[in-house]
Amino acid sequence: MNERTLTMIKPNAVKKHVAGKIISMWEDAGFEIVQIKRKHLTTSQAEGFYKEHDGKPFFAGLVEFMTSGPIYILVLEKENAIADNRKLMGATNPANAEEGTIRKLYADSLGENAVHGSDSPQSAAREIDYYFNVFEL
Repeated sequence: MNERTLTMIKPNAVKKHVAGKIISMWEDAGFEIVQIKRKHLTTSQAEGFYKEHDGKPFFAGLVEFMTSGPIYILVLEKENAIADNRKLMGATNPANAEEGTIRKLYADSLGENAVHGSDSPQSAAREIDYYFNVFEL
């Protein structure tokens, strides 16, 4: 049974012009791109998306980073999409990521780690609804 997940290519990866390489990695891994959009988040949009981190020490820096340039937001689909995407992305800290993962290849640091991916079916549903309406899917 297919599953959907939300993933984003963050500003540092877009700035380095590696978005196409990252998208190719998802396609090569069997993900179907259901929808994709390019967006430059406002502070309000970034705060809303990352609201579960509000009050944590890294929140302000995360919002500042995510609003520093354009991002790509994608809905991907395949069987086990959430788990498979998280494996392909690699550990949040690129220093701990396995060779060949997106973060090992393209992340700059723990804070600027190139990509985001939903971590559960509940998060995926909320995150997809945050950026895409029913007519876009």
